[in-house]
Amino acid sequence: MKSGIVAVVGRANAGKSTLINVLVGEKVAIVSPKPQTTRERILGVLTRDDYQIVFEDTPGIYKASSLLNERMQKSTELSVRDVDMILFVIDAHDGLKQEDLANLKKYAKGQIPLILALSKTDIMPKENIPELVRSFDGFEGINKIVSLSARRGKNIAKLVDEIVKLLPEGEKIYEQDIVSDRSERFMIAEIMREKILLKYDKEIPHGVAIVVNVFEKQPNGVYDVNLDIVCEKQNHKAILIGKQGQALKEVSSFARQSMEKFLGAKVFLTVYVKVKSDWRNDPTRLKEFGYGENELF
Repeated sequence: MKSGIVAVVGRANAGKSTLINVLVGEKVAIVSPKPQTTRERILGVLTRDDYQIVFEDTPGIYKASSLLNERMQKSTELSVRDVDMILFVIDAHDGLKQEDLANLKKYAKGQIPLILALSKTDIMPKENIPELVRSFDGFEGINKIVSLSARRGKNIAKLVDEIVKLLPEGEKIYEQDIVSDRSERFMIAEIMREKILLKYDKEIPHGVAIVVNVFEKQPNGVYDVNLDIVCEKQNHKAILIGKQGQALKEVSSFARQSMEKFLGAKVFLTVYVKVKSDWRNDPTRLKEFGYGENELF
């Protein structure tokens, strides 16, 4: 049997989380069009009779602008140190950037096998794909290049085949029915944050943390969820709530529907908005909100 851990790395918004969700076949990581959607390492597990692949979703690579960002970047760096393979994702539609080449050179110089995935090829001219692939001719350290579209399912099976070829022989790392290392409570918080990322513009979503105060399944099968949306400024709180609370009602309803789909049960959701000034640079607050060094690493 083949088994191993695959670190999925690349620039922010390259499509890593979407790709992992498609590979695993279930939603294990939130997605949005905004950079910095993924804040923590999340495992997605794909198990078949003859192999098990543990995909490690990592925060996107970008210049850190806060203590939280610094810890996220450190998390990514630590992820690639003790894995069996690196899956480096480049947004093909966005084009090849010098930052991509610099990061790829850094990760490809080690002894760890590396597969390069060119994502989002469904939204770019097909005739441009071969030219992009040729850009990596002579680039050392790349074991295979796969152009794909996670949303369309294009070349996903091919990518899995190439990964399995490079995996070492070994036993299962997780039990057969495990698809993620994260709890339902964690995913409920992430679902709320995902909906905020999708609904609100500019810097507000990036300054938000979700704190789940209550997550309980009642005897009637309904989940009681009570959570706080923590933001950094009073004017951000006003925007999150909206006129007569309309914006908060809408995003909460949006989140509740996704929570119910994820849990397979009804959800009674209570949401509050609180202000904690500059929490992303406060080590105490980071730990309180689940972003302490131990939690990230």
